[in-house]
Amino acid sequence: MLQRPVKVLLVESDRDYLDELRERLGDVRAGSGIEIEWAGELSQALARLSKGGIDVVLLDLNLPDSQGMVTFERMYAFAADVPIIVLTDTSDETVGVSTVQGGAQDFLVKEEIVPTVLARAVRHAIERHRLLSALKSLSLIDDLTGLYNRRGFADLGEQYLKLAHRTGRGVTVVFLDLDRFKTINDSLGHHVGDRALIKVADILRVTFRRSDIIARLGGDEFAVLALEASGESSELLIDRLRDRFGEFNQTSHEPYQLSMSIGMARHDGDMRIRLEDLVSEADNAMYQEKRSKRKAVLG
Repeated sequence: MLQRPVKVLLVESDRDYLDELRERLGDVRAGSGIEIEWAGELSQALARLSKGGIDVVLLDLNLPDSQGMVTFERMYAFAADVPIIVLTDTSDETVGVSTVQGGAQDFLVKEEIVPTVLARAVRHAIERHRLLSALKSLSLIDDLTGLYNRRGFADLGEQYLKLAHRTGRGVTVVFLDLDRFKTINDSLGHHVGDRALIKVADILRVTFRRSDIIARLGGDEFAVLALEASGESSELLIDRLRDRFGEFNQTSHEPYQLSMSIGMARHDGDMRIRLEDLVSEADNAMYQEKRSKRKAVLG
């Protein structure tokens, strides 16, 4: 936890909302240690960020000089080293989920913000962002795909499980194995096989959020650990992933088709669960799917 006050930049066109937040935080102990500055336009916010000293941004997407997802994209591109929490109206929760998939640390519905929720969201955003930044400087990356390697997945995954326990959020582990990878290597060459693995990594990146842990565990095995977002089920994640592989096969000019066997395991807050247990459960589910495919071919 920061020893000095946490500096929060509220980017919101309504100046009265700043006073409202300050009043709420001032009424309870949860708000102690948080100082809020205000910017009414995106341009003002970027100018303030350029001076440094901001720990978290609270960002309303609809500003006088920028509207919608573009607001987040511009902010994220300008200040990738500062965690962003997006503020939404009740009707815009889908947009909030999209920003988290794009790299925001969290989103909050403005009408539902209470001091304890805001204070907790701010501190968790800082913690997650620090963790991700620290890992970028370690040797936890797979050389071929640029994804995390097995060690990176294990180290960061354990931290994510602890975070899920503290926040009461579920997590999903997805385990993937590339079908007929040996055939690609033997018939087309290892350089084409490497290219297929890179394509799989690209599909995983565009399917899952930047804050999710995506790893190549070795060979043709991949895994994803995703903190569950509001309004998004694990089944929807898998459906979207299968759709992306289908789109690749329909549009790609590569001399192969990508087929993945996929298994999934969910965690809903059991403090006793271990990452290796979730991976083993997802691995077993993947193997069952792969075995079913083989039976269908033989059958």
